Amino acid sequence: MTSGPAELGAVDRLRLRAEAGKVFNPAAPVEEQALFAGRIEQVKSVVDAISQRGQHAIVYGERGVGKTSLVNVLQQVLADAGQHVFALRFNGEEKATFTTVWKKMFADVQSTVTRRGAGYTGTDTTQVLNLAKNLPETMSPDDVRRVLSGFDPKTIPILIVDEFDRISGEDVRRLFADTIKTLSDHSVNATVILVGVGNTVDELIAEHRSIDRALVQIPMPRMARAELREIVDKGLARVGMTIDSEAAEHVTALSQGLPYYTHLLALNASLAAIESGSMYIMMAHVDAAIKKSIEKASHSIRSDYDKAIQSPQKGNLYRQVLLACALAKATDMGFFTAAAVRDPLRQILKRDDIDIPNYAQHLNNFSTTERGEVLEKAGQKHMFRFRFRNPLMQPFVAMRGYAEGLIELGTLRTSGRIQPTDA
Repeated sequence: MTSGPAELGAVDRLRLRAEAGKVFNPAAPVEEQALFAGRIEQVKSVVDAISQRGQHAIVYGERGVGKTSLVNVLQQVLADAGQHVFALRFNGEEKATFTTVWKKMFADVQSTVTRRGAGYTGTDTTQVLNLAKNLPETMSPDDVRRVLSGFDPKTIPILIVDEFDRISGEDVRRLFADTIKTLSDHSVNATVILVGVGNTVDELIAEHRSIDRALVQIPMPRMARAELREIVDKGLARVGMTIDSEAAEHVTALSQGLPYYTHLLALNASLAAIESGSMYIMMAHVDAAIKKSIEKASHSIRSDYDKAIQSPQKGNLYRQVLLACALAKATDMGFFTAAAVRDPLRQILKRDDIDIPNYAQHLNNFSTTERGEVLEKAGQKHMFRFRFRNPLMQPFVAMRGYAEGLIELGTLRTSGRIQPTDA
């Protein structure tokens, strides 16, 4: 099942490294349907919304769960199903206005304008213009409706606004709510898909309760291990590699339900195997991938982690408590209680006498600017809940804990929201 160093020449290794980099790309969303894994129910929900006049959708979830990858493959999925669609998209910008959003989306559309010649003998002239150039200086929801109503009725335009939560301003959100309502009321054959984090839904619907019936809400939870394993298997099949079952379980457990880390670890494990002359990924290659992934983590992740755990006091528990937070049982929205930290911290410290008073202040401190606000605190006194402000921090903390020998693989596999039964 393995290939020795002599069997993989320098050219082969370079080719395989390039191929692995194409299929495992943590820096960019999946673009190719063949490499898209899992999310069957979410895909069905979006397709159903597109297929029904007057229906629109909002896809929401934590950062890093694959929302953009989902909308990226929609056009190909629908084309394979015989639907004639074309997608226009806008990536959220903090200073975007309602007008700039639609003008940037329509900038990719060409319109044909025919001008009649003068008199009976005049020659008609036809011009192909950028659609955005014919739009009003300031757009309104009715302007959007009129433009979309003029599209070929045989083709469904899909209007995707990614990172909708980055667009600030209540007026913009209100205008989007009005747009969804008017498109639905007039049964325009077009579908608006908004993509954002969880609070996007509440903020949008609060502007217009009546759009509730026209807006399909599609939550994107973290991925189950079986879905993460599908990412690994599909990618490796494209490269022509295979993986040991325990090594694959290691990758999916460390990923904590976030496909970003599955891509990152699978990429680095593949490269480690290729450099050793093997087409078969083993635990040693995954351990090398963990080390590389920690070293290559973004500056902000490493900086925030260091800020959270630093302390001049010897024997402080900040490192261990933060690790226990990363392993604590949490809700689908990522929130965990102080009590949920107790068992993983006992395992890390190998002490059964640890209880909430031993680390309650640590949790509060993690939510302060002094420690980088690595945790977000919500709720009321004696009922506080916590979650990682940046979801990508959680697997990083777990990897650091594993690499430093603070936890064993068995502890990691039974932690967080992803249970062994998912595999």
